[in-house]
Amino acid sequence: MHYAAAHLTTAFLWLADDSTPTPSVAPTPDPDSVTPGILGFVITLGVTLGAVVLIIDMVRRIRRVNLRQQAKEKVDAEVAAAAAASSRPGGKGKGKITRGADDEPPDSYVL
Repeated sequence: MHYAAAHLTTAFLWLADDSTPTPSVAPTPDPDSVTPGILGFVITLGVTLGAVVLIIDMVRRIRRVNLRQQAKEKVDAEVAAAAAASSRPGGKGKGKITRGADDEPPDSYVL
């Protein structure tokens, strides 16, 4: 019984200890060893060049889509004008001109 009381007392004293450990002073690192170095520069350069290439490609694709839309609108306007001219009395048109849904604008309008 004396043995169990001793261990119980030690446990309570250990739990009741309010002393805080003092932190050890960490050595300051060498400033030359904490820089990113050549590898960090190469990786940053690669990411930057990749982003620039993607941005240039995106701008090119947006311009191409815009030019195709403009060409489609121009062709649609020409078809509508020709249809209006052929439907007028005394018009020289032979009938109604329609543009199919699968028709593409001429290549001269597309980059």
